[in-house]
Amino acid sequence: MELVGLIRILRRRWWLLLLPVVIVTLLVIPDFLGQGSAVSGGFNTAIRYSAAQEFNLPERDGDYQDVWLASELTVNAFTDWVRSNSFRDELEHSLQDDDIAFNQLSIAADNARSVGVIYLSHPNQVALEAIANAVMSVLATQNQSYFPQLGGDPAQVTILDEPVILPAPPPLTNRFAPLIRIMIALILGVVMMFVAEYLDQTIHHPDDLKKLGIQSLGRIPRYKE
Repeated sequence: MELVGLIRILRRRWWLLLLPVVIVTLLVIPDFLGQGSAVSGGFNTAIRYSAAQEFNLPERDGDYQDVWLASELTVNAFTDWVRSNSFRDELEHSLQDDDIAFNQLSIAADNARSVGVIYLSHPNQVALEAIANAVMSVLATQNQSYFPQLGGDPAQVTILDEPVILPAPPPLTNRFAPLIRIMIALILGVVMMFVAEYLDQTIHHPDDLKKLGIQSLGRIPRYKE
């Protein structure tokens, strides 16, 4: 019986249910088409590099396994350094550009054996290009200041991939935001429909009389020509 009542309410108030959904759908159409400002995810890039200490290779005897191991340990140390605040401070000091919002810069780093990767993300493409160049410079010229094992001489750093600035995909929250707005509008429509039904005291069906404790003696059918 409750289901039948809900169907009756839906048939009477369906327009209240659809009204907010239609309005919100019209507003979020630019987001679905990729024209809204909320779809921007900024820009990102990656820098792959290798690094090793200076060695006097011509005077070495035997294999070079320890050289490769030293390179791996050097890149491991560089990965930890890139993640630190001191590396970010070196970047700011190197650029000295008040127009670059460093608080919006995201830096991550990882490595596989003797190859390291630095991941950079920033909302501004031009700023990210400048930051990427500064990262390569700081990585190659300032590392001896943080690793006494290098004996005051910078480690050799080779950039394997020049950074390419690419637009980042929008965050999941932005991608699903239009659908979330439509769902909220649908919930609002349901609330409006039931509020209107509650405030409306019109008798629409004999069951409405039963709810009021009034017995109906008969029913006059609607006249049809």
